[in-house]
Amino acid sequence: MNSEFRKVLVIAYYFPPMGLSGVQRTAKFMKYLPKYGWKPTVLTVSPTGYYAVDTTLLEEVEQAGTEIVRASSLDPNRLFKSQGVVKMPSERVRKILQFAGDAVFIPDTKIGWKSKALKAATNLLSREHFDVIFATAPPQTDFLIGEALKKKFGLPLVLDYRDAWLDYPFKYYPTPLHRYLHYRLEKRVLKVADRIIVTVRRVKESILKHYLGLDYHDITIIPQGYDPADFVSRPVSKPAARRKMRMTHAGTFYADRNPSVLLQALHNLLRDVPQMRGRVELNLIGNVREEDQVLVSKLGLQNDVKFSGYLDHKECTRHLMESDILWLVLDNDYQSPGKLYEYLGARKPILGSLEEGSMKELILESGAGVCVPLKDLKAHEEAVRGLFAQYEKNQLKQVPEEFSGRFDRQMLTGELARQFESLMDIDKNAFVKLEEEGS
Repeated sequence: MNSEFRKVLVIAYYFPPMGLSGVQRTAKFMKYLPKYGWKPTVLTVSPTGYYAVDTTLLEEVEQAGTEIVRASSLDPNRLFKSQGVVKMPSERVRKILQFAGDAVFIPDTKIGWKSKALKAATNLLSREHFDVIFATAPPQTDFLIGEALKKKFGLPLVLDYRDAWLDYPFKYYPTPLHRYLHYRLEKRVLKVADRIIVTVRRVKESILKHYLGLDYHDITIIPQGYDPADFVSRPVSKPAARRKMRMTHAGTFYADRNPSVLLQALHNLLRDVPQMRGRVELNLIGNVREEDQVLVSKLGLQNDVKFSGYLDHKECTRHLMESDILWLVLDNDYQSPGKLYEYLGARKPILGSLEEGSMKELILESGAGVCVPLKDLKAHEEAVRGLFAQYEKNQLKQVPEEFSGRFDRQMLTGELARQFESLMDIDKNAFVKLEEEGS
């Protein structure tokens, strides 16, 4: 990297080689920021217990020249450091652990990382020049670290909300005092922030509702996206040996976000519609839950449902490309799942099992989506039957390239870089993308 590059310090507890969807947005920003004249240094946690590991994403950011600094943590995850990859708990155990964590730790169970991270960041900022601090959350501890560094060093602070804070649908507030303390913390962080970025309109509306001192123009939406480089090996046709319509879901199930309704619908269809027997398969990519395996066995779907387990990002996108239908299940309108944008990047038809809201609007706007209420069994049966009829006639729709192109991560990183540049003492109109050498 040469002197033309500005420098950004990124606070991100969730970062590769940690897997799962929470790391992808940040990792892809790091991959593409140098193309826009920004050299990132990421401050993240030292190796700890992970639910999944993805070395392919780590390789991408390292190859892009990203410096990674790791600081140890006193949070509960360190108890599982020696195990490396930790098995995903059952839904019942997950809820108990989350309730206990939310009752004891404020703002979250990663607060034990704050002191170690601040020490490491202070060392960095004392010996190197940085232009901007970028904190991404969850965990909200990242925002508290960014706030403390902003106050100490006076650098511009950019907050990136991957999910809501106060209105996060999976956050438990055991008492009104717990919720009030979170409100005060978020208000304090927002007061010192120079830029606020969210992934979806619903989160922007939530922040404006709770913190009346903010204006609509104070919050910028940079949506989730997909990396076109992950989809360059698009197969021109499905393998001749496969004569089944393959539906695929990528991601982790929890809370009301589970496969039970679609599994029951699939069972009913294979029982009642002879021409569909042996012609439809469901591929579930992600950490496997015992309760889902039990349900598949109970419904007699062992030959129709495949549990692929957790796959690294490159392997996961290959499976998406080889599928006929991509399935999204979402139980709230506050989240903007990264997997949906990967689906758009694959340009395959999307079956959405979800509530009313912006994600449903996005799927329908794509022109290649079918949406059904989350718990409506009959609607699921009709949707799968209709998609199968299209599949049989080779009439399944594709997401138009011009639509999916709106969520190109390289382009979205350019918007992030513009937010950084707007905080610099330069002509905002002088921002010019740096092209790759030889392009």
